[in-house]
Amino acid sequence: MLELKGIVKRYGAFELVIDSIVFEDNKYYIVLGPSGSGKTTMLRLIAGLEVPDMGDIIMDGKNITFEPPWRRNIGIVFQNYALYPHMTAFENIAVPLRIKKVPGGLIRDKVIEIARLLEIEDQLYKYPHQMSGGQQQRVAIARALVKEPRILLLDEPLSNLDARLRIEVRGFLKKLQRRIRTTIIHVTHDQEEALAIADEIILLNKGRIVQKGSPEDIYRRPRDIFTFTFIGLSNLVPAEILGYEDRGLVGFRPEDVYIDDGENHDLEGIVETIEYLGSHSIITVRIHDNITIKIRADLGRRISIGERVKLRIDRDRILRFGKD
Repeated sequence: MLELKGIVKRYGAFELVIDSIVFEDNKYYIVLGPSGSGKTTMLRLIAGLEVPDMGDIIMDGKNITFEPPWRRNIGIVFQNYALYPHMTAFENIAVPLRIKKVPGGLIRDKVIEIARLLEIEDQLYKYPHQMSGGQQQRVAIARALVKEPRILLLDEPLSNLDARLRIEVRGFLKKLQRRIRTTIIHVTHDQEEALAIADEIILLNKGRIVQKGSPEDIYRRPRDIFTFTFIGLSNLVPAEILGYEDRGLVGFRPEDVYIDDGENHDLEGIVETIEYLGSHSIITVRIHDNITIKIRADLGRRISIGERVKLRIDRDRILRFGKD
């Protein structure tokens, strides 16, 4: 178990403040937030690459706040993978073991074992420039895992991959975590990536944790407007438009709005844009001079730009917020 308590880290005008957070064993955590929110700073503090100005980092009951990186049983994979270009995959993976002066025969066994787990046995004697981005990433992960760390840190691991490969690697990382039963803490700014992989999401904004919970909790039960609008597509409109008496705001997701030709509709508007996404479309409907609503629509019904449509909203899915 890893715990951060009373952490403060300052960089000029920026300040990361973490009152208390616990990372339980054998879970996949995503640290999510916009650029500059403190995600990578948190990761570097855990890795020992930075020291907090205040607070404690405790792992398995031991205070490791001032322990150097090589004394922490933590592996890290950087965004650019940081592979040695003059070394083969085998030699790159073996680096941590050679530093620990593990006997040569055991090094070979461990490298082959981890390469088999990550399905890169056929890449072991290639150099980084001879491998694809996905293969390089697996070599970097193998190097971090070969020393059997208690925690694996991943800094934006999918950002250098193309869209199709990102989806493939998402599934691979989730499967890998289940097999190795190691806590993974994965930093990203990609909301879809976080929802797809995480057991728990830690959402940061401006150096503060704004919410921690399961993907479903974060998506369906956001604590504030920032969380609601940052995670996934969202609609946010004045409450009075839907007949509420207060002057706050209401939010709902595109999948909770339906085109309904019946009399019991909530809103009407003109279709402005249609984004075809293969399995469905995202339709933007203007319901007021300065208010638009996004709808997730199946492909069964034909809708045209400029068409007037009636909309019904699932009232059970509406979220109420105070006026921003």
